[in-house]
This record gives sequence, structure tokens and C-alpha cells, in this order.
Amino acid sequence: MATVLIVDDEFGIAELLDAVLSDEGHTVVTAANGRQGLARIAASPPDLIFLDFMMPVMDGPAMLAALIAAPATRAIPVVMMSSMPEETVRERASGHAAFLRKPFRIAQVRALVEALVAGAGDT
Repeated sequence: MATVLIVDDEFGIAELLDAVLSDEGHTVVTAANGRQGLARIAASPPDLIFLDFMMPVMDGPAMLAALIAAPATRAIPVVMMSSMPEETVRERASGHAAFLRKPFRIAQVRALVEALVAGAGDT
């Protein structure tokens, strides 16, 4: 199973994703903003990141840019999450592997994890 980092300042979203992914057997680590997320990655790089677009301290686009700039983290797939349309998000953030529009369905989360982590070894 994979290690998944959830970076979101909305406690309810982070808690829901944690519960769903933990129930699937994944190890879940959480952070409330991009700065905390980068610290969690430095301690132990995850296999997948769910990253909120709008957060205090360091937002999703800034964290994504930092991930892409570092050779050690640029290959980690990132799922950018937002209640805004994907086109709006892409204007400020590019390089993420997938987009998850809030509110989302649990089946969407499971499918993304399957495609980005479990399916990665099949290609």
C-alpha cells in the first residue's frame, strides 16, 4: 500500500480523506498548509499527495512549484483539489497529475489513488 500526504487546511476534508485512504490500507500523513506539507515530505517522502489549492501560510500553487523545482520530489504525483473550476486552477498551478473538484465523491478518490499509485507499477 501507498503512503499518501493530504495537505488541506479544512479539517473535515483532511479527516474524510484520511479515513477513506486508511480504510483502503494506505498510510496517511496530514498537513494544514504547504509549509507543513514540505516538512512532512522532508521527513518521509509520500507516494502520492492530495493538495488543496487555497490555504494560509503556503498555498497549493506555491507548494506544487517547490515540489517540481526539487529533483527529489518532482516525480511524486500530486492531485490538486479545489472548489474552483479546473481551468481557473490551471491558470495559477500546473504540473499536477490530476484535479479533484470539491465537493468530491469517495469513488473519485479511490479511482485516483488506483490510477496514480497502484496503476503506476503497471506501466
